[in-house]
Amino acid sequence: MPPEKFLVVDTRLSDSPFVERVWRSQSERAGSMLSVASNHCEMVVTRHDGTTKLTLRGPETRATPLEYPAGAEWIGIRLAPGSFMPQHPARSLMNRNDVDLPSTSTRSFWLGGFAWEYPDFENAEAFVARLVRRGLLARDPAVAAALRGEVQALSRRSAQRHFVQATGITHSTFRKIERARHAARLLNEGVSIADAVHDAGYYDQAHLTRSLKTLIGETPSKIARRERQLSLLYKTEAPS
Repeated sequence: MPPEKFLVVDTRLSDSPFVERVWRSQSERAGSMLSVASNHCEMVVTRHDGTTKLTLRGPETRATPLEYPAGAEWIGIRLAPGSFMPQHPARSLMNRNDVDLPSTSTRSFWLGGFAWEYPDFENAEAFVARLVRRGLLARDPAVAAALRGEVQALSRRSAQRHFVQATGITHSTFRKIERARHAARLLNEGVSIADAVHDAGYYDQAHLTRSLKTLIGETPSKIARRERQLSLLYKTEAPS
């Protein structure tokens, strides 16, 4: 039987062009999980043991085991592809090089020379809009265009440079992570390994296994058996 989950998670899509989705979670007990590869940046508010902090997270190009305490709560703002913080480039935050912003009180933190109230699950978009007005959050439309396969006025080299500057990773790496997350979600939902190979666009089972061991941290069979709790695998369209 799969292990009992220790994280309770709620998530919703966002209507902000700067935000993909907003999530919240709490730990009912202490436990461990695999933080799987991710191609997005996030702002995460953590509340635990009487303290509150806001952490900036970058993309993850490999799976990382993490330990979590009991009684913690999190609010996460997952940025849309192409959204970035000029003062904290995505590349500098990669692979758990997280930045905890200084707190000014239990209700606010310091960013860009201003004190900001911690956002919550309901007002995340309003918080993001204020960051945009202050120039602390920006968006490069070339990234979204590249993901849609649209032809732009930029040269290929220039488009690649825009993509890396905004996301911290190459377009190719972005797609590899998206494919692995999609395959892992399919396996978690009971899809057979053979069908996951086909639906996610892998060459064969060996190709799937190599990718998932690096990016998700488990083999396809272990993911299918749900032997370990994985970080959030949002339901998305199959990568093209």
